[in-house]
Amino acid sequence: MVEVSRKYVFDFDSTLTRVEALDVLAEMTLEGRSNKEEVIQEIQKITNLGIDGDISFTESLERRIKLLHAKKEDLDGLVENLRNKISKSIASNKEFFEKYADDIYVISCGFKEFIDPIVKEYNIPSERVYANTFKFDEEGNIIGFDEKNVLSQHNGKIDCLKQMNLDGEVQVIGDGYSDYVMREAGIADKFFAYTENVHREKAANNADYVTPSLDEFLFVNKLPRNISYPKNRIKVLLLENVHTAAFDNLSEDGFSVELIKHSLPEEELIEKIKGVHVLGIRSKTQVTKAVLDAADKLLVVGAFCIGTTQIDLETAKKKGVVAFNAPYSNTRSVVELAIGEIIMLMRSVFDRSREIHEGQWQKTAAGSREVRGKNLGIVGYGNIGKQLSVLAEAMGMRVYYYDVDDKLALGNAVKCNSLEDLLSVSDVVTLHIDDNKANKNFIGERELNQMKKGAMLINLSRGFVVDIDALAESLKSGQVGGAAIDVYPDEPRSNGDFKTKLQGFPNVILTPHVGGSTEEAQRDIADFVPNKIMDYINSGNTVDAVNFPNIRLPKQNKSHRFLHIHKNVPGIMAKINKVLAQYELNINSQYLSTDNEVGYVITDLDKEYNKEVIKELKKVENTIKFRVLY
Repeated sequence: MVEVSRKYVFDFDSTLTRVEALDVLAEMTLEGRSNKEEVIQEIQKITNLGIDGDISFTESLERRIKLLHAKKEDLDGLVENLRNKISKSIASNKEFFEKYADDIYVISCGFKEFIDPIVKEYNIPSERVYANTFKFDEEGNIIGFDEKNVLSQHNGKIDCLKQMNLDGEVQVIGDGYSDYVMREAGIADKFFAYTENVHREKAANNADYVTPSLDEFLFVNKLPRNISYPKNRIKVLLLENVHTAAFDNLSEDGFSVELIKHSLPEEELIEKIKGVHVLGIRSKTQVTKAVLDAADKLLVVGAFCIGTTQIDLETAKKKGVVAFNAPYSNTRSVVELAIGEIIMLMRSVFDRSREIHEGQWQKTAAGSREVRGKNLGIVGYGNIGKQLSVLAEAMGMRVYYYDVDDKLALGNAVKCNSLEDLLSVSDVVTLHIDDNKANKNFIGERELNQMKKGAMLINLSRGFVVDIDALAESLKSGQVGGAAIDVYPDEPRSNGDFKTKLQGFPNVILTPHVGGSTEEAQRDIADFVPNKIMDYINSGNTVDAVNFPNIRLPKQNKSHRFLHIHKNVPGIMAKINKVLAQYELNINSQYLSTDNEVGYVITDLDKEYNKEVIKELKKVENTIKFRVLY
């Protein structure tokens, strides 16, 4: 089979660079003018009209140059500016431009004066750059352009490409309709709408391919590229109104992200999960075995919260799906709400507020107490419990804590040997325990009766840890003097009507699971979890994974990385290395981490190797997942 030769024709503005060069020149030359913004907006408007073919390019060029007021000396500064504005995926794939230099051309309606020095650094010589040239007066002012140049005329790119008379398959890569016309005229074989910097509907709708980055273009053409798999092909599904910063972080890294404001029931998620590589959820979405069975491409689940009981972690692990959560990001938010509720309950603030809202003035000190000198019992002395301990002590409270694990006390906090000891001494009991299913009804009738009569109960942990019926009875009898409840055994999937037996009691604060819902916490989570996801997808790191062997990997250094997930049975490592030896691979480094069920082998090796080795590694018995990173 004879391989067809190809020629690659690139646009310059908004393709090789992230910007329109004349817009940047305008920013420079109009600096200090009172009408700068209006002029720049007019130039951008004219640029877009020309790119989309709504006015002739000649008209577009003439009108923009008149507005620029630029000089020849400004072009040096423009070139320096443009060097810092190369498109991200263009800059990362310099090797392609070096290896295929003889087949790469630039056809632009921009100007050689600033294009030549930029593309020269990508091994594209001036003779393969087809662009306009400026006209200058004796004082060096830019006064026009060479009208004889075909690229200064309407649809000039068509005539230019015709005159070049290139052999083989001609592929055009550009952002505008003015690039597509070469394909429309039949002198280019394919048109790739380049959308990394700007998405122009008219160009994209007519393209043979829409390519969000050069990586996608190179992948489609099976050309050498900087990364093994285009990120735009990695689909991310974010549910439950995850903070938009998560969408921004993942999108900016190149992933294709879909954001849905609510959770999905199992049946809908089973359909939606097909073809998805990354799933982002909060606490309501249930990632069950049935969902994971349907997830044909899933690599990672990110829980944008602390709890992970909504994920079938064991099934996920067996399928090679890594799960991350956000164990620290909302700690301060929960602690601050707990502090506020302690004070509110001790002062009966909510009852006094309700009375005023109802038009009643009931000034009284009855049932209103300072927190200073009172005993706070913290059940669960983890990240939240410890921080709460420090702040409560700073307010003058005496802190007692109970935890099933041995935890070192902070400050003057006193460790209790049993839950009963803590309940019997505390004026306020606050729960900060994990989502272990064994903690269901952790606080029930028995425990409520062990509390001091009239003590307060706060639950900002998990809804199922408190027996709501028993708490309602204790509030009714006066055994419990007040409560602040933020979580419930059954919570709705979306905002709307809600009923609980705790409604209507005096000195009871009810909130809709907002303990960690502050703008700061949600923003922190939207940074933390996507960073973990991206680190795993991009490099294989599993640090802080909740269901997977944790391993911190060094940065890849001009190598390919094999990631092999397998069942943890004897002999797997030997089989993997036997395959590597058979293909005489030069291994730079190798890492292994295991738990009782799975093993995770990472091998970094030289770029040059027989690609058949990949098929053989996938065939190794007990392999769960295998992928290559570079």
